Amino acid sequence: MINRILSALVLSAALALPLAACKEEAAVKPAAVTMTDEALGYYCQMYLADHGGPKAQIHEKGQEHPLWFSQVSDAVTYLRGGEKRGDVTAVYVSDMEKAPSWAEPGRDNWIDADAAVFVIGSRQAGAMGMPEAIPFGSQKAADDFVARQGGAIVKLADIPDSYLGPANAEPSSHSDMQM
Repeated sequence: MINRILSALVLSAALALPLAACKEEAAVKPAAVTMTDEALGYYCQMYLADHGGPKAQIHEKGQEHPLWFSQVSDAVTYLRGGEKRGDVTAVYVSDMEKAPSWAEPGRDNWIDADAAVFVIGSRQAGAMGMPEAIPFGSQKAADDFVARQGGAIVKLADIPDSYLGPANAEPSSHSDMQM
């Protein structure tokens, strides 16, 4: 009887170890990837480096490379839309607080989208001339931007669906953000 109980305990422990390892493995978030000259926007299939403004990268489970987005608003549309290809494991956006300029948003200044503060509704148009959700690494940087360019400050989850997509967009003539 005691041997059966011990055997059952050993078997339970042996089965629990791989499950715990799987949970740990699933919890590991992939790191942000450096944007290269070859990075293409998911929707537009244009080179990201050819367009100013903040960019986004979405990592999906089982995929070696991230999906790239020429505008953060496009990435948010993808996250909320029905065309997602897989389970999202990480979303990174350009930290415009650390960007050299609007024209050069940076290749390695990524911030987790959930940690970013976004400005929407500003006078600054996105990469494709459409309204943009502009990410910043700090509340102060977002406040300073709003003082210059207008807009409202929100978190990722609070970007309204009505702000996303071409049907609700009005192109802006502003393309030279003051950093």
